[in-house]
Amino acid sequence: MATKHEQILRHIEELDVGSKISVRQVAKDLEVSEGTAYRAIKDAEAQGMVSTIERVGTVRIEKKQKQNIEKLTFAEVVNIVDGHVLGGREGLHKTLNKFVIGAMKLEAMMRYVDTGNLLIVGNRYQAHKLSLQHGAAVLITGGFDTSEEVKKLADELQMPIISSSYDTFTVATLINRAIYDRLIKKEIMLVEDILIPLESSYYLHVNQTVRDWHHLADTIGHGRFPVVDETMKVQGVVTTKDIMGQDYTTAIEKAMTKNPITVMGRVSVASAAHMMVWEGIEILPVVDNHRKMMGVITRQDVLKALQYIQKQPQMGETFADLIMTRFHEEKGEHGIYFKGEVTPQMTNHLGNISSGVLTTLVSESGSRALRQYKKGDMVPENITVYFLKPVQIESVIEIRPRVMEVSRKFGKVEVEVYHQGNLVGKAMMTTQVIER
Repeated sequence: MATKHEQILRHIEELDVGSKISVRQVAKDLEVSEGTAYRAIKDAEAQGMVSTIERVGTVRIEKKQKQNIEKLTFAEVVNIVDGHVLGGREGLHKTLNKFVIGAMKLEAMMRYVDTGNLLIVGNRYQAHKLSLQHGAAVLITGGFDTSEEVKKLADELQMPIISSSYDTFTVATLINRAIYDRLIKKEIMLVEDILIPLESSYYLHVNQTVRDWHHLADTIGHGRFPVVDETMKVQGVVTTKDIMGQDYTTAIEKAMTKNPITVMGRVSVASAAHMMVWEGIEILPVVDNHRKMMGVITRQDVLKALQYIQKQPQMGETFADLIMTRFHEEKGEHGIYFKGEVTPQMTNHLGNISSGVLTTLVSESGSRALRQYKKGDMVPENITVYFLKPVQIESVIEIRPRVMEVSRKFGKVEVEVYHQGNLVGKAMMTTQVIER
């Protein structure tokens, strides 16, 4: 039987996109406490099913698919620009395709405005009206209001008209930053993106027997299965090793390995791969916050996902990408090394290279050196910095990685940092190798 929390989530999921949700109403409709309703609504918000907007409330929005993650809903735009809604609240769940800055004559501006756009403009009432008629939402900068006619039109067309106290440049920068961050998130594939859902997974109940395991193993072709109780909470994992020598009538509960390793849906695939390789696991149960089974992931699925990520075009630069773009790879008598300048962004408040940047340089250069010997993804296990002397801003440094050891699953590399021929830093990194 589903818990009250699960019932509320199911109720929210079944609501029409655009519906307003209140703690009091949910508590009344489902006969639960307001505290339970509040926690479930916050969980739904974390899952991307609802969005809470100041002075508007909580709105059911369409849960974005992974390939559509770079798009924002107008409800999210309101939160990003600290805005308030002047009209068209019923359209807050709709998705923003692109934004247009209205800094030209009206006729020229409308050539760029299309359905699903967001026009960013000042207090130009006629532009507000024409934009809505073109199927686009409006974001008014400078904290200006609009006419009652425009507000009424926004309500009729269910297209939001939003006001923000920020100027046009700041608003555009905030929205662009939000989209950019999502593009980076798109590259970080999560376990929930690749899991085999519960209805397609194979598992056993604690009250089943070893005979049931044999039947399932013969049918599926492998012998590792999660074991759940009557509430679908994962209690254990049963493998061929657990079953060996067991009588057919023995309860699975007595044969299984209790307290198994599990993973949550919001964990990255790279982290799950690290765990599976390190522990030698072929199948990993995926659970929610209450340890209830959501599905499983297999090592094969994880490796396929990592291969897919490698083939995708770069969508957004992380700090590691930004740091390494300032360094170019060269070849010396001892192998490859990296040379570059310490930029202002890489320094601390004293003007010296920051320890975080150094760690990134060690990790990235070491991983690239190891890839010459072993193809695959390098997951740092441990980075030990032996010493780091102050390196001033705008200094040209060389990062020299030296591979010490490479095996099928592990690699060890020593990284030295030089400035004007002097050793200014030294670190040792061990990595786990996940073959593609």
